[in-house]
Amino acid sequence: MKHHAINYVEFAAKDLGSTEAFFHRVFGWDFTPYGPEYIAFSGSGLEGGFYQADKMANVNSGSALVVIYSEDLERSLEEVQKAGGTISQDIFTFPGGRRFHFLEPSGNELAIWSDK
Repeated sequence: MKHHAINYVEFAAKDLGSTEAFFHRVFGWDFTPYGPEYIAFSGSGLEGGFYQADKMANVNSGSALVVIYSEDLERSLEEVQKAGGTISQDIFTFPGGRRFHFLEPSGNELAIWSDK
């Protein structure tokens, strides 16, 4: 591990089962349960976990935005929707690429971007 590098992120999740199923289906992340109120994920490029809580991460309330890279943005958008995610901001262009924002089943907001 690199000194002072970000190496773990945690999210609140209302429904751990739905959140786990969503991220595994769309992104292929692996999960390890640590009791009934916590699941850790790996295979995302950054290790992390979800803990049982009624809170959620949303940029409108000042949360940091986790952004995932995609080789095919339109396909990623379709996969998010098929797995039960909600598009909160449709594809838009910004300097360096395009992206969209989505809510996973527990309500956490993330984004997917592409330089293609």
